[in-house]
Amino acid sequence: MISFELLVSVTIAVLVAMGVYLVLRARTFPVVLGLSLISYAVNLFLFSMGRLEVGSPPILQDGVEVYTDPLPQALVLTAIVIGFGMTAFSIILAVKAYVELGSDHVDGEEP
Repeated sequence: MISFELLVSVTIAVLVAMGVYLVLRARTFPVVLGLSLISYAVNLFLFSMGRLEVGSPPILQDGVEVYTDPLPQALVLTAIVIGFGMTAFSIILAVKAYVELGSDHVDGEEP
């Protein structure tokens, strides 16, 4: 059976690989999708740094030996909001560049 840590690691690696592949494309929309996938991978990485323990309290209390760190959870929530804003901004820039240049290539020219 596959361990949970291995599953999270492989998921992060696949998200990063797909994101890098899409960022290296010549069109603007795949670049925006690639940046989004990389941000999802970073969010998953940050979330996994908080010791993923099912049923553990987020605050250390008397008599509790295993707890989950709440700081990565707060960082991920903040990163989700910032990532959504940056994705919307990137899409607006891509649409504006398409309207101005008449092409959706990242360099503005058709090959």
